[in-house]
Amino acid sequence: MYYKCSGFTQRLTGAVSSSAYSPQGLRSNIPSESPTIFFATPTKLVSESNAPVEYMGANKVPDLQRIFQASEEIPVHLKRGVSDRLLYRTTMALTVGGALYCLVALYIAAQPKNK
Repeated sequence: MYYKCSGFTQRLTGAVSSSAYSPQGLRSNIPSESPTIFFATPTKLVSESNAPVEYMGANKVPDLQRIFQASEEIPVHLKRGVSDRLLYRTTMALTVGGALYCLVALYIAAQPKNK
């Protein structure tokens, strides 16, 4: 009896000798005609559309450039005020907490088991 791996169940199933020794990707009876193209319509570019381009909001780049390029003594990651301070402190707290957690886990893993 011949066996073949089923592509659906991923288990061995009984098979005839011709299909058991013929991998699915290397069959000689492949049809000679090419498959139909699913996306035969040409791609329409955004610049070709008739609708005007709508932006979601005002351009904030010049304002942000003015804030970040100012020559103050404040670090770049704290220039936008309270929200930046909160994000920075939260990130630092999580980093320090994660490092301490790793050190404690390593210390516990290094201790011998009690019998």
